[in-house]
Amino acid sequence: MHSVRTRGTARSGAVDWIAAGLAGLLLISATACAGTGTAPAAAPTALPTVSTAGSPAAASPEPGAEDTPNQQPAFAAKALDVLATIPVKGRAPKTGYSRDQFGQAWADVDRNGCDTRNDVLRRDLTDLALKPGTGDCVVLSGILNDPYTAILINFLRGNSTSDAVQIDHVVALSDAWQKGAQQLTEAQRLSFANDPLNLLAVDGPANQQKSDGDAATWLPANKSYRCDYVARQISVKSSYGLWVTAAEHDAMARVLGDCPGQAAPTSQAAPAPPTQAATPAPAPAAPAAPANPASVYYANCAAARAAGAAPLRAGQPGYREQMDGDRDGIACE
Repeated sequence: MHSVRTRGTARSGAVDWIAAGLAGLLLISATACAGTGTAPAAAPTALPTVSTAGSPAAASPEPGAEDTPNQQPAFAAKALDVLATIPVKGRAPKTGYSRDQFGQAWADVDRNGCDTRNDVLRRDLTDLALKPGTGDCVVLSGILNDPYTAILINFLRGNSTSDAVQIDHVVALSDAWQKGAQQLTEAQRLSFANDPLNLLAVDGPANQQKSDGDAATWLPANKSYRCDYVARQISVKSSYGLWVTAAEHDAMARVLGDCPGQAAPTSQAAPAPPTQAATPAPAPAAPAAPANPASVYYANCAAARAAGAAPLRAGQPGYREQMDGDRDGIACE
């Protein structure tokens, strides 16, 4: 954030500052004299905090506002302070890792009717064009201001064009598996893989270059984004109880050395689809879907259409990635 200087007379500003200081001292002295002589109770110790904008700030509570246990903090912890709480350990074996350990790809975990991939595209792209008849879920085109390369990318959905913009797991799934995710439950790993805090729409080639690297082996080419990138990794690892290696810890600390006030993000919610103007009359109740989507199988899209099940969304019975040519979470469109 750039500081803003205002023109004025230096001498008059100094006089005003001194006068204000003297007035404050007189007020403190008068208050102390009027008191009972009992020392105030010590404030509880807390981690240093910074504003979510990345610079120190003092917030005045609204009249009548009271702190409650559920009240969201006005400030976020510094990423360096959060990093200091993350255990430093060696990398565990990759034995047993597969993408399936983190659940179905791009599942609709927030139950908003849209798969995670399209949720992130709608969040991170501008000038969106949405596919009609999909509940304003499927992104057909848009513009990405890529954080990893600082270039503008025109996204166009299609078999040969969708890969230009990919959804990156900021903390790669394989990296997480080797640093504590093996101990997470299936539900926690599914949440991890679809957590908006851990997902960014980015340049496809940059994402491929990163692969499953951590901060010690890969950082964005866009140096101005590295502080945000590392802070996001720290938040994700802290949130899910993962650890860092010594080399990773040192790399993160070096990056944050250039931005010691960088705040650790706490959430990055995906947007909900726009509310429809009118609610259609309820349809007759349909038979309950099987609890296990894999219990329904269609050999191909023709079979799904013949059964009246197309299109199939990720998470629905019968959906398979092999039937989803453009990997947008909707098969047999």
